Amino acid sequence: MLLGSIEAGGTKFVCAVGNINYQIKDSIHIPTTTPEETLQNCIDFFKKFDDLSAIGIASFGPIEIRRSSPKYGYITNTPKKGWQDVDFVGTLKKVFDIPIAWTTDVNGSAYGEYVLSTLFNRQIHSLVYYTIGTGVGAGCVIDGKFVGELGHPEMGHIRLKRHPDDLNFKGICPYHGDCLEGLVSGPTFDARLDKKGKDVPLTDHVWDIMAYYVAQAALNSTLMFRPGQIVFGGGVVSEEFLKKVRKEFKKLLNDYVAVGDVEEYITMPLAQNNGSATIGNFALALKAATE
Repeated sequence: MLLGSIEAGGTKFVCAVGNINYQIKDSIHIPTTTPEETLQNCIDFFKKFDDLSAIGIASFGPIEIRRSSPKYGYITNTPKKGWQDVDFVGTLKKVFDIPIAWTTDVNGSAYGEYVLSTLFNRQIHSLVYYTIGTGVGAGCVIDGKFVGELGHPEMGHIRLKRHPDDLNFKGICPYHGDCLEGLVSGPTFDARLDKKGKDVPLTDHVWDIMAYYVAQAALNSTLMFRPGQIVFGGGVVSEEFLKKVRKEFKKLLNDYVAVGDVEEYITMPLAQNNGSATIGNFALALKAATE
């Protein structure tokens, strides 16, 4: 049995085919251009495999996840130019008469980390995954199921208490200004310092400010969901940055509830090279194929 994965990002699509042990057999990176060209390139890749049993898709959004909606499987009112109101799943279904699992990019990553945690015998039943990169998003898995009924969570847009040294920065989110994404996503380095994040040393105070905000996100997730683990991935995140986040988190939590060893509670992804979504897509495809 072969399983397909599409990690659909605003810059590139990562298509992969793997087995039931989540081992990648073949993969390709496809630039995100027009919907017609990009999806056709995905179709051409998967057509090479005659024994494909199911495909898992984790897409940038917003997307429609309600099966009761006539727009199920669509990318909806995304800010990505040219991708509004695109029937993603329907386009693939016209070619492949196989089950297709459909969720957000961060849900796919969350599910991948959830599955890997089980494989690594960590014995957790719930997990929140944040990605911090060009944008910020999060997914939550509880007992193998995603949180969200009317739609998928938008935890990248939660509101935060401002750091006293950051009050003059208005944030960059076009909808909310100083929400989580507006304060800690990768482009905020350009907005604050006129330089890329990779060029800002971790000794710069801006990292302490960002750690304060990310720690608030971890605190909010802790108090709302009480998950077994919180994972942070994406291009902005490093282990050194997470050390700052854990320090701020401990201050904010103030021993109000127990989370165990904070170094095991707030972690980097188990999947290498931010590949959590591909693992999650394989797992979701396998689930769809066997249900």
